Amino acid sequence: MGIVTGIIVFLLIWWTSLFMVLPFGHKREGDGTPVKPNMKKKLLWTTLLAVILWGIVFSLIEADIVSFREIADHMIEEDYTE
Repeated sequence: MGIVTGIIVFLLIWWTSLFMVLPFGHKREGDGTPVKPNMKKKLLWTTLLAVILWGIVFSLIEADIVSFREIADHMIEEDYTE
């Protein structure tokens, strides 16, 4: 995985992780807004989770367990055979 691809994959994982972490650990007022959102803590947890998930994805790609090129080639072959 190249550096640009690694950064893009990390950012995608980070944003997805942020939306997973946001709903946890806060109480809501009557209108649904959080009383104390603890954004610094949530951003820290998001980054930690994203680093772990990115490490797993990076390891799978570098060990050739998952090959996106093969997946893309297979998808192209399916499109032309239909």
